[in-house]
Amino acid sequence: MNVETPLDIPALMDRLGKAAKAAAAQLAVTDSQTKNRALRAAAQALRDQAPLIQQANGKDMAAGEAKGLGKALLDRLLLTEGRIEAMATGLEQIADLDDPIGTELARWQRPNGLDIARVRVPLGVIGIIYESRPNVTADAGALCLKAGNAAILRGGSESFHSSSAILKCLQHGLAEAGLPETCIQMIPTTDRAAVGIMLTLSQYIDVIVPRGGKGLIERVTAESRIPLFKHLDGICHTYIDRAADAQKARTVAFNAKMRRPGICGATETILIDRPVLESHLPGLLDDLIAAGCEVRGDAAVRALDDRVIPANDADWDTEYLDAIVSVKVVDGVAGAIDHINLHSSQHTESIITEDAAAAEKFFAEIDSAILMLNASTQFADGGEFGMGAEIGISTGKMHARGPVGVEQLTSFKYLVRGNGQTRP
Repeated sequence: MNVETPLDIPALMDRLGKAAKAAAAQLAVTDSQTKNRALRAAAQALRDQAPLIQQANGKDMAAGEAKGLGKALLDRLLLTEGRIEAMATGLEQIADLDDPIGTELARWQRPNGLDIARVRVPLGVIGIIYESRPNVTADAGALCLKAGNAAILRGGSESFHSSSAILKCLQHGLAEAGLPETCIQMIPTTDRAAVGIMLTLSQYIDVIVPRGGKGLIERVTAESRIPLFKHLDGICHTYIDRAADAQKARTVAFNAKMRRPGICGATETILIDRPVLESHLPGLLDDLIAAGCEVRGDAAVRALDDRVIPANDADWDTEYLDAIVSVKVVDGVAGAIDHINLHSSQHTESIITEDAAAAEKFFAEIDSAILMLNASTQFADGGEFGMGAEIGISTGKMHARGPVGVEQLTSFKYLVRGNGQTRP
């Protein structure tokens, strides 16, 4: 890919927008078999080009290490052979999903004889802005294609070489299926000015999906003239209730934090009910600290274990994306609900309890996109929900909420069939 100079960026973005609009019009009437053929060919290309992808990823990893990126962020960036195979398998799984386009959602007849149907249609052109994780390039491009949308991708500068290599595989798949490569495009520059222009291209782009940290989301929200599916930071909570099974709480809470600390579904704050502080927390603290996790706690937690660092007010509102967790004692499920509703980013929360009434209260009174019972917050993922890959977790309330998969990348239109009716 050639990186254009800043002076060329407005013209570059206009060209990308026009090409995407034309591609979207073609995709809207493309049959499922053709789209699936493109996805499967792209999956094979990922496998065939795995050495080149890893070579490109090596450049990004070296630059990230030189830049001083933390261990968790480098893990998000890394593409192993297994992760490339997972991307390829993900594309095949998306191909296997039912095509939502053209699905009749509802149909009814009016007394005057009008026949009205509500039918799924693509959104059109989707702009996706994301940070660090290069696998999002494959997931986002494939999901948009399956739902009949053209995509303009803007990955993070840290993953530029990796994402570019993945894009070539996606575009190879498109070409193999006889579709224009412009169905999936990537902004070929790391210049931040391109994002600013992208957010103004309402004549071409129908929806923007920002996926990244608070700074990115705030910028996109402030500057965008295009509707957004917001993927806010993941300040996720795991609450250990007084009725929790101790071993279950220890296992689940540890996994929720430490399986992959750098993903948005990682638990950032553990809340523990005061009556089980001394019985349920010590073992979990041992596990976390032994695994290299820094624990920051309130006074009651620090009194229990002198290895715990004092937490400050900012800790309850921080997405660490690292092996750091804040721990706080609360009074019952009501105390947990109050804390979560005050500090959560409305992403994912979990309660560990054997008390069905406590679980129902937790589910009813917390306004987050995903709520879990006795399960790790790391399951906050479209693939784990059986939805195939996802672009992200929408924490907004309009149109799409939770995992944004194929169905969430569609809209609908009404088809009204008459036989000469006129309105009196």
